[in-house]
Amino acid sequence: MTELNKFDVNKIRKDFPVLDREVSKGVPLVYLDSTATSQKPVAVIDVMDRYYREYNANIHRGVHRLAEEATAAYEEARHKIARFINAKNAREIIYTRNTTESINLVAYSWGRANLKAGDVIILTEMEHHSNLVPWYILAEGKGVKIEFIPVTEDGLLDINVYKQLLLLNPKLVAFTQMSNVLGTITAAKEMTRMAHAVGALVLIDGAQSVPHLKVDVQDLDADFLAFSAHKMLGPTGIGALYGREKVLDAMPPFMGGGDMIKKVLLGSYTPNELPHKFEAGTPAIAEAIGFGAAVDYLKNIGMENVEAHEREIATYALNMLSDFPGLQVIGPSADKRGGVTSFVMDNIHPHDVAQILDSEGIAVRAGHHCAMPLHEKYRLPATTRASFYVYNTKEEVDKLIIGLKKVRKIFG
Repeated sequence: MTELNKFDVNKIRKDFPVLDREVSKGVPLVYLDSTATSQKPVAVIDVMDRYYREYNANIHRGVHRLAEEATAAYEEARHKIARFINAKNAREIIYTRNTTESINLVAYSWGRANLKAGDVIILTEMEHHSNLVPWYILAEGKGVKIEFIPVTEDGLLDINVYKQLLLLNPKLVAFTQMSNVLGTITAAKEMTRMAHAVGALVLIDGAQSVPHLKVDVQDLDADFLAFSAHKMLGPTGIGALYGREKVLDAMPPFMGGGDMIKKVLLGSYTPNELPHKFEAGTPAIAEAIGFGAAVDYLKNIGMENVEAHEREIATYALNMLSDFPGLQVIGPSADKRGGVTSFVMDNIHPHDVAQILDSEGIAVRAGHHCAMPLHEKYRLPATTRASFYVYNTKEEVDKLIIGLKKVRKIFG
């Protein structure tokens, strides 16, 4: 495994078995779709395999050896995640299925308990559907009003409009720290400070930021942060919600069932302590352990190194794409974005672009990327998205450009 401050992308690539794959005979995989989901290193795969082979058992309930080992590994992973984002304690980390469930948990638990008709929530035009639809559902049921911070033509949030919206005294401001389409890195710390100044709570969608940037929830002063394991080298099916302990403690349970209770009688119940109050039923145990291993892997590389490598690759890609005839990159300059590049080619549908690139072994994403309002803002039905992570190289960007030349040749 790569050691901290000795970042070597070629050594890192050896930790990811899938990168050795040929998608067809003689055509190696070029994986440029990490914004959708990242690939998994051997360290994550092995630790999950070991759980199933050596100490598979349910957690928290059993007193036998396997149950105790499984419980210890599951809870140690929670502590690793807490340290990774600098939470004050592990009680502030709630396991969920993914970022989507984390945001829904806040909407259904905190939102239904604390919001009433006429209250204002502020979102942005660049949000993923996961940070739009839960609030729409809440608004339908509670009569809550939703306002939006506009996105400028160059892919940034209009902070002047945000200042005006804050005069409405919102109860909650929810926004992404890094756009999954534009790559825009938002001014999360300053936006949070401004929201708190008018008494609003803040939820940050960290699905794209936590895997790629050094995120410190105490420095951000966020009330909630939602993120997923599968976008940060971990398994699918598990994510986390960070919540300020005082806020979480006052929230009612999200789901009812086993393990989220302290006591149950016929006709009544007493909820469990944090974090278990929000974790009903048998959880994704192997996935939580894998989540912890992914955190270990990223910490070993160093998030400063992760960010620096991605910025180098993204800058190189933006320069190459900017010189490509008939191609337009959507979003801000390289110094204001992470490792995401979404683009359109004149008169060629993104799905056709992605299909031809796939024939060259190049995996990209095409569509609206669960951000339809943002694409409508730019008057685009879809974009092609190439995204980068710790295992990508400049040579893979060169292959992308060669693939795009083939696209251009086919379509004329």
